[in-house]
Amino acid sequence: MKFALFTGMSGTTWDEVLELWQHGDRTGWDAACVTDHFMPNTADRVGDTLECWTALAALAARTERMRVGTIVSGNTYRHPALLAKMATNVDIISRGRLICGLGAGWQENEHRAYGMDFYTTAERLKRLDEACRVMKALWTEAKASYKGAFYQLEDAPLMPKPVQKPYPELMIGGGGEKVTLRIAAQHADHWNVWGGPETLTHKGRILDAHCVKVGRDPKRILRSAVMVVGFADDRAGVERVQQAYMKRMGADETKARDTVLAGSASEIRDKLSKLQAAGVGMLFIPTFLLPADRLRALDRFMAG
Repeated sequence: MKFALFTGMSGTTWDEVLELWQHGDRTGWDAACVTDHFMPNTADRVGDTLECWTALAALAARTERMRVGTIVSGNTYRHPALLAKMATNVDIISRGRLICGLGAGWQENEHRAYGMDFYTTAERLKRLDEACRVMKALWTEAKASYKGAFYQLEDAPLMPKPVQKPYPELMIGGGGEKVTLRIAAQHADHWNVWGGPETLTHKGRILDAHCVKVGRDPKRILRSAVMVVGFADDRAGVERVQQAYMKRMGADETKARDTVLAGSASEIRDKLSKLQAAGVGMLFIPTFLLPADRLRALDRFMAG
């Protein structure tokens, strides 16, 4: 299994993010991704928030080994032709290390604040499906034409092309079982969702079924999970980590028990084995849910 950093872009600074990613690049982490938001998801909506793609371009230039990307870029924030061009630049800057994570968009208060259309859930998902088609066409064709319900291209070039062939690693984020997982089955090289062994086992089987329906080999899709890490010497310590996750993310006890990766080193290794048995090939650790001394916590995790 590969291990990756998941970095929130609110409540932080450029220097902190750069230090974190360069540390991960030096100490064996396989990938790192950033969030894509314009403001914190809080009641007052106030707080420093770094823009996703401009920061990612700079991070790509300041790292050497890790794959770099987004978990996930909101499709409603940018026209997919623009995003395809931006993603290509990051793939070039990183010399072929981009994970282009894309999702339907979910933070309604953010859309309202900036006057962006939020649409219905069904329309956001239809737009996501079309966006994948638009981006892949631009990445692979000399001139792309596309006529969809929401997006249109007419002999549209995209040059230069990405380093990765036929196009950058396309990640679809989300766990919606009827539509999102079908879109992942159709388009994704990589599928990501929050959860542990139970979630990934259940939803992984549904993804497998969608792959069969669209004629894809399920094994061609990398599956990754987002889990919260915490070291604890006893059951009370594990429960404290779970309670902190529930309070911060609004999760229930069942979700917390599955998603929180806490306990002794042996207990953590045991849960990772179950995660791997569920077909997970990469684990993302949200660094914004780590203790204040994040670098030490990451080093401890990598030391096993």
